[in-house]
Amino acid sequence: MAKERLDRVLGHLGVGTRKEIHKLARAGLIVVDGVVVTDAAFKFDPSLSRIEVAGESLVYQPFFYLMLNKPAGYVTSTKDPHGIPVTALLPEEWQRSDWMPVGRLDKDTEGLLLLTTDGELLHRLTHPRWKVAKRYYVELAAPATPEDVAVFAAGTLELEGERLQPAELHLGSNPRQVELVIREGRFHQVKRMFAARGNQVTYLKRIAFGPLALPGDLPPGAARKLLSEEIGALYDAVGLGRGE
Repeated sequence: MAKERLDRVLGHLGVGTRKEIHKLARAGLIVVDGVVVTDAAFKFDPSLSRIEVAGESLVYQPFFYLMLNKPAGYVTSTKDPHGIPVTALLPEEWQRSDWMPVGRLDKDTEGLLLLTTDGELLHRLTHPRWKVAKRYYVELAAPATPEDVAVFAAGTLELEGERLQPAELHLGSNPRQVELVIREGRFHQVKRMFAARGNQVTYLKRIAFGPLALPGDLPPGAARKLLSEEIGALYDAVGLGRGE
């Protein structure tokens, strides 16, 4: 890894603003590999160095990842003048300017939303080429039918004149409460798929994205950091080397 400026590295790790980091350096509160560094422009390889700030050790990582249980009423954006962005739900210590939502959930849609700072991982997780499965719990105005199952599976359904990839519709004991697995993410896709079959989605919740499922103990509006094995599973799912 190329050498980077100390203030940039610490800013990336969320230590503070550039001004605050310069103040910490001048006060002799930053230690790199056992040496006090008072110059915030000092360059080093953070992946190979031990960093301490005010006596606290920091672990460097190039990218960050969160899992959020999105409630209805929030827009899948980090900045939006027409609604409350999902990042408003994050605690102050997790606020970053470089969060990117992995795919979109409509304002009224709930459930699993991933946030990352790795643009390549985001691209692959959302691009149809990689066929990453997204599983939804769907409530419908009218019962879904075995014919719906067959049409979705055949990949013959079209939106705006373009065929959708085959999708898996799972009917349970109540055909108004179903699960749908899709491997692409077009605009309002789930709602439009059922609308094309003459049905209406009344409630929608994403319950899994690729190898990750929404934990039952993560309440609406709450977020948590991804576990190491979860991060690895995401990278494996799209053929990337480990991004940590």
